[in-house]
Amino acid sequence: QVQVAESGGGSVQAGRSLRLSCSVSGYDRGSQCVGWFRQAPGKEREAVALRGNDDVRDFYADSVKGRFALSQGSAENTLYLQMNSLQPEDTAMYYCAAREYSNCRLRGRWVLRETEYKYWGQGTQVTVSS
Repeated sequence: QVQVAESGGGSVQAGRSLRLSCSVSGYDRGSQCVGWFRQAPGKEREAVALRGNDDVRDFYADSVKGRFALSQGSAENTLYLQMNSLQPEDTAMYYCAAREYSNCRLRGRWVLRETEYKYWGQGTQVTVSS
């Protein structure tokens, strides 16, 4: 059974950094599309960063480009989200999610809809104060 678990959230002041960790078990993460979503109070869940098993570069939402970065953990099934220069607008519940498929893109477009991701973690809260 596939399981997804996040960790690393917390409360920080603006300008600081956090690193979130996503662990996927039950299948080979190296062959799947995995990414991070976030949902702020009163807002829809949005894709933040995605990594697939192809030669296409990672996806980053415009709001986090240049500040957030994905990296592979030493364990094959671990994916980190390094978040730098955090701002109050980054405050949200962050979720790791995985598709059943290796591609994070369909017909040349990034798969951003949460319904396309079958496996979800419970989420980890990130709170950034000004």
